[in-house]
Amino acid sequence: MPKIIQLSPHIANLIAAGEVVERPASVVKELLENAVDAGASKVTIEIRDGGMTFLRVTDNGCGMAAEDARKAFLRHATSKLRCAEDLAAIGTLGFRGEALAAIASVSRIDLMTKTPGSLAGTSLHLEAGQILEESEVGCPDGTTILVRDLFYNTPARMKFMKSDTVEGSRVAAAVQLQALAHPEVAFQFLRDGKQVLSTPGNGGLQAAVYCVYGRECAQMVKVDSRWENHSLTGFVSKPTDARPSRSLQTFFVNDRPVKSKLLISALEEAYRNQIMVGKFPACVLHLTLPPAAVDVNVHPAKTEVKFLSEKAVFDCVHYGVLGALNKQPDRPEVQLKSTGSKATPTSTPQPPLAAAPRKGEPSGATKNASFFRTMTAEEYKTFSTALKDAPQPKKEAAAATAAKIERPANMPLREFVMMPQVQEKAAPKPPERKPAPAEPAAPKASFAAAQTAPLAQEPLVEQTALDMPAEIPWRMVGELYNTYIIVEQGDEAFLIDKHAAHERILFEKLKANQEGISAQSLLQPIPVRLSPSAAGELLANTDMLEELGFEIAEFGENTVLLRQIPMDLSPETAAETVETLAAGLLSGRRESKDTVRDELLHTVACKAAIKAGWHNDEQELLAVAKEVMGREDLKYCPHGRPICVSLSKKQLEKQFKRT
Repeated sequence: MPKIIQLSPHIANLIAAGEVVERPASVVKELLENAVDAGASKVTIEIRDGGMTFLRVTDNGCGMAAEDARKAFLRHATSKLRCAEDLAAIGTLGFRGEALAAIASVSRIDLMTKTPGSLAGTSLHLEAGQILEESEVGCPDGTTILVRDLFYNTPARMKFMKSDTVEGSRVAAAVQLQALAHPEVAFQFLRDGKQVLSTPGNGGLQAAVYCVYGRECAQMVKVDSRWENHSLTGFVSKPTDARPSRSLQTFFVNDRPVKSKLLISALEEAYRNQIMVGKFPACVLHLTLPPAAVDVNVHPAKTEVKFLSEKAVFDCVHYGVLGALNKQPDRPEVQLKSTGSKATPTSTPQPPLAAAPRKGEPSGATKNASFFRTMTAEEYKTFSTALKDAPQPKKEAAAATAAKIERPANMPLREFVMMPQVQEKAAPKPPERKPAPAEPAAPKASFAAAQTAPLAQEPLVEQTALDMPAEIPWRMVGELYNTYIIVEQGDEAFLIDKHAAHERILFEKLKANQEGISAQSLLQPIPVRLSPSAAGELLANTDMLEELGFEIAEFGENTVLLRQIPMDLSPETAAETVETLAAGLLSGRRESKDTVRDELLHTVACKAAIKAGWHNDEQELLAVAKEVMGREDLKYCPHGRPICVSLSKKQLEKQFKRT
């Protein structure tokens, strides 16, 4: 057996360097953490050649005395710990005393440091961890560390380094992470002489997020919550702004950047039923908890932590993010193509509509434009006032013209208008609703208004647009493409996706019913042929399917017999729904019964909801619009698509060059 020997300090430091110092970005991380622990309010980072040949970090912290500067490069030399009990409540970023020793063992280092009140500072020069020069030097308060020729004495490590561009980008990412972790510190990052990042250091996380991510963070939702002795602050993206990867998910525990599957799971659980499959939320979240409730000494680079109470941490993040999302109204604006700046006078002749004719002088091509040009933006507030103020043609001509115009089947001559409660006595009692007969032009939706909100709760009045009172909060204008309901409210117009809205309404109704879903027995059972694995998965989850209103039985090889389906589901779509449920069970998450149930409810709600392209009468559309306009929680369909988008009067006027 070979004889056991004790490794030399140099080899031990090289081993530590292999754990702590992987690349220039690792050096930057350790030096920045030391600067923050030293109380610095401003830190400057400079690199060249990706940080391999030149890497300098300057801070205005407390600095070090000459004796402490020499000890700082010894292994396990630290100012953060004094006894074993301190390990149970670590409140600083660096505490092991390995970072400087590991960095010095694989590079050449120049150090200048000075404490406040000292007449002179200390200068050290080290190579391979050994102090070769020491002297007094004049320098400002704080510490400056210059790292040169990283891995010059370990060529085996050098060959694993990437290009200067890649290594420089990783350094930039490390600086950004620290800037987000400590918004109270002003960070300045220079790369090959050019400033890449500068944060104000005013303590505001939003300012730091803006400096790092730019305008991408402008629409993020603020999070600020408390859970027991835990607190959560930061920003998360809206479900409609989800990303294709988790690259913009950033978590901090007691201001320490960490990687945690628990935190990721808690975050994404808050977005369940609101985000599209394959998309992920972005976040910058700070979790603060007592130091004794977290163990940061489980990873050499301290990027992983262990929590004393994982459930409390999960609930803090989950409910904190969920509460912030529920409070945030989210009706995205319609993105219209920019019309550009106002035109300046040129020698190019303008088209006839560009200049309004003088009053009483319509002629040529401008004759037809006089109606539009005599109205101002203030007069043209709604379509109703436009009709009221427009020149009225002779009755005979109007009747002849109207006879030639074919009105679309889904555009009523009169509109259903929601009246205020004060006019409730004067309103006539609504007629009893009966199912409308199916029309041959398009499939009829199997949709009952009672599934949303009873229309009898508030009276409906048939009025023309000219008779509408000004105090009406909103009105349904019509429908586009048999898909989008148009609602007008003040100076805003809203387009509601009727399928997405009805799907969400049904999903919330089904999810709220925890005692089982109303079902209908089929006079003629429906056989559904599946793959062996899919059929077996369905038969293994019969109890859960019964809760959803399905009753299935085994029927020959790879076939199940469908005897009962939910009341909201039509028999025509039942077989397709069961196939989708089987596919979801095969690929679904098994760790949570609620998750599997929600996925099944997604499918049922989607199949039972009215579809785009279907023709629905005005009362059915009005019932959907009433739910969406009256409930702030109806923002996204269960798959993450927006239910309602807004279009402002200002946006339209900009397109028509009225502003």
